[in-house]
Amino acid sequence: MHVLDNAVWHALTGPHATLAEHAPNAARYEPDVSVFGGIPDDATPEAWDELRALTGPGGVVVVTRGDLKVPDDWSVVRNLPCRQMWLLGELAPDPGAAETDAPVLTLGAGDVPEMLALVGRTKPGPFLSRTVELGTYVGVRDGRGLVAMAGERFHPPGFTEISAVCTDSTRRGRGLASRLVRVLVAGIRAREETPFLNLTQENEPARRIYDALGFETRALPDVVGLRAPD
Repeated sequence: MHVLDNAVWHALTGPHATLAEHAPNAARYEPDVSVFGGIPDDATPEAWDELRALTGPGGVVVVTRGDLKVPDDWSVVRNLPCRQMWLLGELAPDPGAAETDAPVLTLGAGDVPEMLALVGRTKPGPFLSRTVELGTYVGVRDGRGLVAMAGERFHPPGFTEISAVCTDSTRRGRGLASRLVRVLVAGIRAREETPFLNLTQENEPARRIYDALGFETRALPDVVGLRAPD
C-alpha cells in the first residue's frame, strides 16, 4: 500500500505521534484534536480489538481507507465516498484575481473561537478545539472577523494534507480559497513534502478549484464512521 492509502495510520505513528493515543496495532488522535483513528496496512483482528479499546465500547471513530474490511461486530454509522487529490507538479500560474488585499494571517490557539464559528457556518468537515495543533493554519479577516481559512491536517511522512478550506458565504467567488491554498502549498513544498487533500465526491465546486490549481485525482477512498462493539 502507498502511504496515502492509509494516511491517518502513518501520521499517527509518525509526525503526529505526540497527538495520539497508542496501542501496538492501533492509534487514534486525542479526542479534542481529531475524530480520526487508524490501524496498520495489514490489519489483524488484534488491531481491531486494540482500536475498540482506544475508542471505548460503543464509541465512534472515523477511519479512511480505500480497501477497508470492517469486522461484523463493528457498525458503520456513516460512509462518505471521497476523492483524494495530490499536487505532483507545479501550481498553475496565479491569476492574481483575489478581490481583496487583506493580509493572509497565521492562525493559532487564540483564534480557535473564530475558527470554530467559521467552520460552524461553512461545514468543511470535522474541526475541534485542538485541531489547530495538527499543522499550519492561515486565514483572512475583514470587518466581520475571520472570513476564510485553510490548514494542514494529516501528516504522513513525506506528505501534508490541506484541509478545513472554507470561506464565509458572503465572501465566496473572490479567490480567497485559492489564495490560502497557494500559501499552504508554498510552506509544504519548502519542507520538501508533497501536498494532498481529500474532498467528498459530490463537492464539485471544490474539485474545480483544485483542478485549476493543478491538483490531480489520486484515489477514491471512503471516509467511514464506525461504532465499536459494546
